[in-house]
Amino acid sequence: MQQISSFSEHQPGSLYLVPTPIGNLDDMTFRAIKTLKEVDLIAAEDTRHTQQLLNHFEIPTRQISFHEHNTEQRVPELIAKLKAGLSIAQCSDAGMPSISDPGKELVAAAVKAGLPVIPLPGANAGLTALIASGLVPQPFYFFGFLERKHQQQVTALEKLKNREETMIFYEAPHRLKKTLATMAEVFGDQRRIVLARELTKRYEEFTRGTLAEVLAWYDQHQARGEFVILVAGNDQPADATPATSQLSLTEQVDQAILTGLSTNAAIKLVAKQNHVKRQELYKQYHQL
Repeated sequence: MQQISSFSEHQPGSLYLVPTPIGNLDDMTFRAIKTLKEVDLIAAEDTRHTQQLLNHFEIPTRQISFHEHNTEQRVPELIAKLKAGLSIAQCSDAGMPSISDPGKELVAAAVKAGLPVIPLPGANAGLTALIASGLVPQPFYFFGFLERKHQQQVTALEKLKNREETMIFYEAPHRLKKTLATMAEVFGDQRRIVLARELTKRYEEFTRGTLAEVLAWYDQHQARGEFVILVAGNDQPADATPATSQLSLTEQVDQAILTGLSTNAAIKLVAKQNHVKRQELYKQYHQL
């Protein structure tokens, strides 16, 4: 059992996880500013973006890049610096480190090495949208970004369609309509959703309605800014276990195909659900 007391005003050899504003710079906390000034190094997702923040708050601390494309190289390097006694603040471009942003690999490595990991509270787009959505705020299920390909989205959403919690997704503006259409395909177009865009910024906006209503609205309007999609939980979840347990494996594949999955995706899903080898089910389904 590992137990490390991590809080102090300033602790050498510690990894500080520092949230940054999701739009409005006034949401930067006093503690976050103080921490960024006192640490030896800032590991930033985009050093150019973070430099604007540092300039605004007159923070002179040196930066090093740490993003999804250099994680393998940077983690050992940063852990070595922490072990040498340097204090490091890790931050992403906006919001909480590790939440749909870089950070989790560095945190895991620091914990494994027995180094103090000190989280600071701060801005988070998902929770900010949730409390103003009008949907049931708890329990909730945070997903983040869906995969980009249609079939991958369908597969992920099929696993979520019977969840009773409010679900939170992130999406870029140029993919919004496609993602909403896929949600309507899987969840049904009468499922209630809320779109929150440009949170904490000048043009902050909430769009509320069914998937059908919101899709119709966005057919006539251009999507701008980053979006949080909040989907109401299923208040009448189907208990799939009794129904599918009475079906043969091939019948379960046929049923999955009816939901919009390709044959191969349906075979993969049914094989996983029934703990059988995909190749064997493939042969059985195609009578090979």
